Amino acid sequence: MFKLTSLNLNGIRSATTKGAEAWIEATAPDCICVQEIKAQASDMAGRFEVLAGMKGYFHFAEKKGYSGVGVYTRHEPSDVVVGFDIEEFDAEGRYVETRFDTPGRKFSIISAYFPSGSSGELRQEAKFRFLAKMHSHLMHLKTERDFVLCGDINIAHQKEDLKNWRGNQKNSGFLPEERDWMTKLLHKTEISGGLVDVYRQLQPDSTDACYTWWSNRGQAYANNVGWRLDYHLATPAIAALARTESIYKGEKFSDHAPITIGYDMAI
Repeated sequence: MFKLTSLNLNGIRSATTKGAEAWIEATAPDCICVQEIKAQASDMAGRFEVLAGMKGYFHFAEKKGYSGVGVYTRHEPSDVVVGFDIEEFDAEGRYVETRFDTPGRKFSIISAYFPSGSSGELRQEAKFRFLAKMHSHLMHLKTERDFVLCGDINIAHQKEDLKNWRGNQKNSGFLPEERDWMTKLLHKTEISGGLVDVYRQLQPDSTDACYTWWSNRGQAYANNVGWRLDYHLATPAIAALARTESIYKGEKFSDHAPITIGYDMAI
């Protein structure tokens, strides 16, 4: 079983002081995709290049203390792709793809951090630009290789994916346009779509247990007033190999919970 975890760290230094590294070592995933590292290469040197015995590959933001993604893996990639050739967003450190190609198979694990639009109209417009570019990128990639994208998508797709769905229909993360983007990504047509929301494939009816993010305001975490923002999005051949899923809430490393899927495969 190939165990693949995704976790928004909300700062790698902060998360490790809260026990994230010890938890990763104890649960021993084959690979963990992390988002919001909030560090530069100089901050990682001598400390975070390797985590729980896994070597990391990163895309750092140009802005200090902002964004950044990584893939830690026990397996040596055949190639690493940093960014997805969109200058506006590559400057923000939002995409790293580790490729594990063998004769007869092309397969990638991607860690991605989608923008939030909650800070205002300009960032929401940037988020829509990102979604359009990312859709095109993933559809093209799908014609070339199998992959699973792990990350903080910053969208709750359906009303089952957040507690207060009625009150959030005009808020970033649950806007109709964002939800439509997810539907388009997942619904297969002759020319587009066809990716699989792996957690929902395994747990189609999950509601309160599915949340992976809670606001730091009020008692959101204590009352489980959450959102499902963290996903495994896979090509159908990879999604068909998914067997187990878990969202770990026994400890709180950041404002997100780690989500782990077990795939019946080896790389």
